[in-house]
Amino acid sequence: MDSAVPPVADPGHADTERSARWVMHLDMDAFFASVEQLTRPTLRDRPVLVGGTGGRGVVAGASYAARAFGARSAMPMHQARRLVGPGVVVLPPRGGVYRVVSARVFRLVRDAIPVIEMLSFDEAFGEPAELSGADVEDVTAFAERLRAQIRDTVGISASVGFGSGKQIAKIASGLAKPDGVMAIPPSRELAFLHALPVRKLWGIGPVSGDRLHRLGIETIGDFAAMSDLEVVSVLGATLGPALHRLAQGVDERPVTERASAKQISAESTFPRDLVDLDELRPAIDAAAEGAHRRLLADGRGARTVVLKLRRSDFSILTRSTTLPAATTELSVLSTAAQRLALDPRSIGPIRLVGVGYSGLTAVQQFSLFAELDDHLDGAVVEVGDVDDVEAAFVTAGPEPDVAEPTDGPPDETAAPRWETGTDVAHPEHGHGWVQGSGHGVVTVRFETRATGPGRAVTFPVDDPALARADPIASLAWPDVRPTADAD
Repeated sequence: MDSAVPPVADPGHADTERSARWVMHLDMDAFFASVEQLTRPTLRDRPVLVGGTGGRGVVAGASYAARAFGARSAMPMHQARRLVGPGVVVLPPRGGVYRVVSARVFRLVRDAIPVIEMLSFDEAFGEPAELSGADVEDVTAFAERLRAQIRDTVGISASVGFGSGKQIAKIASGLAKPDGVMAIPPSRELAFLHALPVRKLWGIGPVSGDRLHRLGIETIGDFAAMSDLEVVSVLGATLGPALHRLAQGVDERPVTERASAKQISAESTFPRDLVDLDELRPAIDAAAEGAHRRLLADGRGARTVVLKLRRSDFSILTRSTTLPAATTELSVLSTAAQRLALDPRSIGPIRLVGVGYSGLTAVQQFSLFAELDDHLDGAVVEVGDVDDVEAAFVTAGPEPDVAEPTDGPPDETAAPRWETGTDVAHPEHGHGWVQGSGHGVVTVRFETRATGPGRAVTFPVDDPALARADPIASLAWPDVRPTADAD
């Protein structure tokens, strides 16, 4: 917990203070890494990093043991590995497993709170009707019962924050981590909020935070004390006043079920920069296909195609085009994405490529005449503010796609390449995962959520009894049936 956190309430008063409204923010602790440790018991209490395993990979999630060394999400993987040292375990993301665990957690939450507002696969807001007028002690007891149910039923921990609005609740849950509860009573909310660094305010990112820092605005209280005119001049007429009200403790936003995803996307970071169109075009096709799989799972068609390019200097270009009608046809979507391509020889080397689909609707029209697809309503946008671009390019899944590109089609005659973290099955030993391979052998740890720490066995890499397995099987939940494309 942050040592700079202000005191929550006066002794003897906070526990009995009541609030007409209690908003809850529930956030799973180190979700990706926790799921890996749940399904691979040998890794419990180990420093685990989830993300791209190549030289250009990015950390998608880090266990608390890894965070103790300074590793964190969104950090370059090579930097995180260097910080943690030789004891680190690096695993690729398994999106299908995270989705199944998330669904199970939030089914439990919905049993207690019928209306929840999902922010991502591992966090949500709720406003329990039964807590209206309750005191801090009752609220804390409610949170502890829910957390215990998640821990006992699913096997991972969650942190919970409570306040009179979403802003306070979200900040409180972050300060309650890991595996804790924090409820802020109404009489202490402003003092609590105003003592925090301004970057704790939900919506203040690195760019806007730096602007405020240059003006000497260090705390949320400093920001709240600014005049309306100053706020607009620094943060704009739309975002500025909204954040200013939150800083002043005004947060009446209701907890509502979120609409379906507005954009579905997939992106990849590459082990080396792409320097010409011949390298870029296959990367665009791969991203378009990855996003298309999610689009089909979503069940809607897309009308707008967005191409995202991150250059080697980390600046981002986005380009979009709108089709005459929504579609799920991969050929149409991929062709549209390719039309947005920019030659790396003109704009500079590319380290990340993403394709997103928006304008999602259940109404689709399928292409009958290819020539009609040439009449695209194109809109091209170049943005230099990384904060703004990242906010607009929202992925539908919980994990960034960090698959490394290949130089060509796989050689079907070669021995299988067993990457660390790959789920495998053996007729005698059951389900396991690859711990490492090299020099003609592969070492597999055979374990699942249900087994406890398992036994490691080494095989020749071409052992015919060893086969790739569905990652969902590592959960070993009898009521969850693995599917061939779960990941």
